[in-house]
Amino acid sequence: MTGTDESTDDDSLFVLSAVLLTPAQFPSVLGDDFPEACAALGLEAYERGYGLVLGQDGTGARWTVAVDDVSLVAVAIAAWDCGMEHDLSPDERTVVAALPGWPLALAVAAPGIPAPHDPEPEPGEDDIGGARPPLAPPDTTEWGSAQRRLGADEIALQWEAWRAQFDSEDEQRRADVDSTEDADGERDADGDPEGARGEKSEPDPTRDSGPGGPDILHEGVRRVLKELHGYLESPPPLGRVRSGFAPAGARMMRADGPGWSLVARTDDIAYILLDDEPNEVLPVGRGPELPKLLEALDTIAVRPF
Repeated sequence: MTGTDESTDDDSLFVLSAVLLTPAQFPSVLGDDFPEACAALGLEAYERGYGLVLGQDGTGARWTVAVDDVSLVAVAIAAWDCGMEHDLSPDERTVVAALPGWPLALAVAAPGIPAPHDPEPEPGEDDIGGARPPLAPPDTTEWGSAQRRLGADEIALQWEAWRAQFDSEDEQRRADVDSTEDADGERDADGDPEGARGEKSEPDPTRDSGPGGPDILHEGVRRVLKELHGYLESPPPLGRVRSGFAPAGARMMRADGPGWSLVARTDDIAYILLDDEPNEVLPVGRGPELPKLLEALDTIAVRPF
């Protein structure tokens, strides 16, 4: 394997990218947890995980090579993230599987060889019981589980921007409520009997009232919070709850379940995404209960090594 070799040996792998497939760090687009992500690639859920090396052979065919030397791949990814050159060349003895295709979409290609394409089946593989189809990225063009998990990942990466947007929307909502109450007060002065009894606008059922606790939570949010409490009583599959780094000593929490994803900071609020609510992000304010729940989840979460 090589990322820099100029030869056009058909058996060479021109490395284009790499990702980790471990309980704490795996492409969430592949599944709600580590075993599900491994199953998507036909790999055993080996607890120490894998490094996935994505590249092209000399004919331009797409290949994904799973290796058990996770540290080697992690070092390469860290170097690339810092803008440094790094030659990722895993020893052949560390190769667990060479899988045709790519499980993730790549916008790059190796120079000097044919454009990326799926490899042709080996003779006899078209027979019954032959090789599995080439890997392909999950469809994210329409809202579904893959898109929902990607959305949660994006919020985690852009937390400050999402938090600022939520604060702005919350201020506008409160201003709208105040405006409505002022208008009600004016009607009261004119003798409005309903306003005189102190009736107010109904709270937004998808929101939390903030420091004072929840208003009326969205039914789907209630279900997710209940399932999260269930994780504390009966441990979920490995990787369903993950804890990452965050500023100021906090932790960035990611959790998934059937039809839902949660992203939260232990010192802040949470956001929930649901398969049943396309393109919607439902915020959950801290209130008195969320901090305790996040702290408890952090104790059972897996963390990057």
